[in-house]
Amino acid sequence: MDREFLEVEDMLVRLFRTVTESEGVQELSAAIPYYYGCQFTVGPDGRQHIKEFGNARPLANELLNQTNVRHPIVDTNLNKKENVLIVTVETPGITKQDLKVELEDGLIIIHAEKGGKKYHIEVPINSELEPDSAKASYINGILELKINLKKAPKSSVKEVRVE
Repeated sequence: MDREFLEVEDMLVRLFRTVTESEGVQELSAAIPYYYGCQFTVGPDGRQHIKEFGNARPLANELLNQTNVRHPIVDTNLNKKENVLIVTVETPGITKQDLKVELEDGLIIIHAEKGGKKYHIEVPINSELEPDSAKASYINGILELKINLKKAPKSSVKEVRVE
């Protein structure tokens, strides 16, 4: 875990150094706000996962790449007791009519646009879902998507008589 924190700290130091030394900082901040962040989670497999969000991302050859499309904060929760996947997405400043949610094989695509605010994220899903069961609600800038997991086929056991 320490290694991941050191990598993120190093990345942020390089990002801020580039922004403060750049001559185009005034142009960037005047155009649209830029932000970058990351979320640390531990998956059910016990491994740490880092999810990045924002519209300014450090790249290997170019440390600041600003776009007008924001990558919202996304949280996924697999509730095995209720056999449902809950995806929570933060998209402030839009209405539910501006949201477009699509389910593909192994992927949830969320896109929203209103005025100068644009959000887009593709969330990979490792579980088999029942797309027809999907229900979404949008309250106070938070999209909550609930999708039932496909039930595992029941194995039928047949006894074979030995002759």
